[in-house]
Amino acid sequence: MRGLFWLVAVFAAAVSLAVVGRVSEGVVVLVIPPWKVEASLVLFAAALLAVFAVLYLAVQLVSHTLALPAQVRAYRERRRRDEAQLALAVALQAYYEGRYARAEKEAMLAWESGAVPGLAALIAARAAHQLRQRERRDLWLERAGKAGEPMQAAMLLTKAELALDERDFRGARDALRSLHGAGPRNIAAARMLLRAERGGQNWQEVLRLASMLGKRAAIAPAIAEEYRVQAHIEMLAGAAGDRAPLEACWRKVPGPDRVHLRVAAAAAGHATALGEAALAREILEGSLNSDWSEALVTQYAELPFLEPQSLEREARARLERAERWLPAHAQDARLLLTLGRLCKQSGLWGKARDYLEASLSFENSRAAHLALARLADRDGRAADAQRHHRLGAELP
Repeated sequence: MRGLFWLVAVFAAAVSLAVVGRVSEGVVVLVIPPWKVEASLVLFAAALLAVFAVLYLAVQLVSHTLALPAQVRAYRERRRRDEAQLALAVALQAYYEGRYARAEKEAMLAWESGAVPGLAALIAARAAHQLRQRERRDLWLERAGKAGEPMQAAMLLTKAELALDERDFRGARDALRSLHGAGPRNIAAARMLLRAERGGQNWQEVLRLASMLGKRAAIAPAIAEEYRVQAHIEMLAGAAGDRAPLEACWRKVPGPDRVHLRVAAAAAGHATALGEAALAREILEGSLNSDWSEALVTQYAELPFLEPQSLEREARARLERAERWLPAHAQDARLLLTLGRLCKQSGLWGKARDYLEASLSFENSRAAHLALARLADRDGRAADAQRHHRLGAELP
């Protein structure tokens, strides 16, 4: 379109000159002593235009000649950048295809071009890591770190991920903390830091990160719950040396986690080991009141008593508590077995036998047969005792 415009303009100028030349008789006289030149006005105008065109072309030619080195450099830079982008694309494809040696080679070409050195170095570091070439991996990570401030976050996250892959939890944690200080500000870094803290058994941080990520729906609710439960169990185990720290640790457990089966079982087990049956009983009763568990019922029945002389009184108190659970769980064999044991410890022999036989009607258990055999021995019913011993022994 532009060329057509200039062609029309030239023809228009030629026609204008022809028309002016036919109607005009003007003369131009140039005097340069001792010479004198006369020419028609049209011829002078044509010559003037020709001189202007020649000068314009000469200036353009000189300008293009002077700009030629810069144009060559720009062309080479574009070609180098295109080659680097192509090498980077090939490196990425090779990496995801599992051809790690080719990926590192192509990434090296992209890095040597200097167009995208940081990204190329990170791809090469990942490829070297998959090839188990740790020295080359560390060299590439160092090169990525020197690519400038914009690459620091990507380099540190890559370093942390590769460290986690080798179970170097301290290295991963140091990389993530140097990126964001006290805590990560993005989901990917928080997930990796959770893995690092869990591997390093820093359970307080595991609890904090799991709670935070769970609230933000950054990890599955079941995974967040599992991490919280594991953190509570490990912290309770760390405080199990004495009653005061154990109870303090237990009081810090949030309500929803406190009634969790595994957390309550672990806390009650530690309290029992310390001889704190009252604390264990409180823990188990609180959990069972909120969330029913046959395993906790069995653990509740096996709690030791504070003092031998108060066995019957405490057994009756536990029996009253356990019987409150019976209406909602009347067919629970474990609860019925627990009630039978507590009745036996309370001296309620007939009631104990009823509960134990009811337990056997729902689940044929060795523990119930053994308890009934002991009751039969006490009452002098040797045949019944022998029968229950035999039936209990036959169970797998």
